[in-house]
Amino acid sequence: MTADLWLPIPPDEIEGLPEGLNPLFWDGGPTGEQEFPGDPADCVFYVVPYMKRQPVKVRPLPRMRNVRVVQTLTAGVDDVTARLADLPPGVQLCNARGVHEASTAELALALTLASLRGIPKFVRAQERGHWQSEFHPALADKNVLIVGYGAIGSAIEDRLAPFEVARVARVARSARTTARGPVHPLTELPALLPEADVVILSTPLTESTRGLVNAGFLARMRNGALLVNVARGAVVDTKALLAELESGRLTAALDVTDPEPLPRDHPLWRAPGVLISPHVGGPSSAFLPRAKRLLVDQLGRFVNREPLRNVILTTATTDEE
Repeated sequence: MTADLWLPIPPDEIEGLPEGLNPLFWDGGPTGEQEFPGDPADCVFYVVPYMKRQPVKVRPLPRMRNVRVVQTLTAGVDDVTARLADLPPGVQLCNARGVHEASTAELALALTLASLRGIPKFVRAQERGHWQSEFHPALADKNVLIVGYGAIGSAIEDRLAPFEVARVARVARSARTTARGPVHPLTELPALLPEADVVILSTPLTESTRGLVNAGFLARMRNGALLVNVARGAVVDTKALLAELESGRLTAALDVTDPEPLPRDHPLWRAPGVLISPHVGGPSSAFLPRAKRLLVDQLGRFVNREPLRNVILTTATTDEE
């Protein structure tokens, strides 16, 4: 059997690929219907195409009977975990921890600052040639709550440090202690939400976080608070958020939405106090060099039979598991 490696980046553009695998380029093509570069049954290491819809990413999985590793180029792996039944036993699923922290954290701060300081309104005024000074809140002296304190959440706090915020509270699935202070468990969210001026979502999408930001969550946020979502759209109940936006009680800055892409006639586009970017937390000039470094490292480990990084799960080896 030929040991094929499927890459969504042309192999000749990645320096340092190890020998021992046959690298083939496949990114689904512009429409997602690009022909496979080889027999999927010969692929042992599949790097999932980046910035493609879920049906494209998982299209070859049912035929990848000998795949050993599925490596995403995203921090979230929910597109693949939804199709685990298509994978053979013993496959390691790895995410792209280390690739997106800088870019996503930058966008989280950009959305926060733009929303607080009224940048969308200034852009619309510029288009009309209209000069009007206004008072807007600063990020300084605000209480910030980060929900989802993994690598991206930590990178967001790194970038908050120079802005003189009053306090940063951190929430993750379970409690722990960091050099910066405690990380609270999800169970403590109800007590933390009323204290936050800005709530930044950077949690992965799992069964426990799907719909986490529901009507009850939003009701606990203080009047005038800002919700920033750089996680996944389905973490937020869109209908509940729309109700709060239309009442004027909360504002939001969303890089992700549910549904996504957001239909042209969706009321979220026109809701007051919302800033929307089209899921661009990851795609920036910071992506490609970090993605290439990750792939070279992972593939070197795979060829040399060393433990892989960023293993999220291994598919069950028996029905009982």
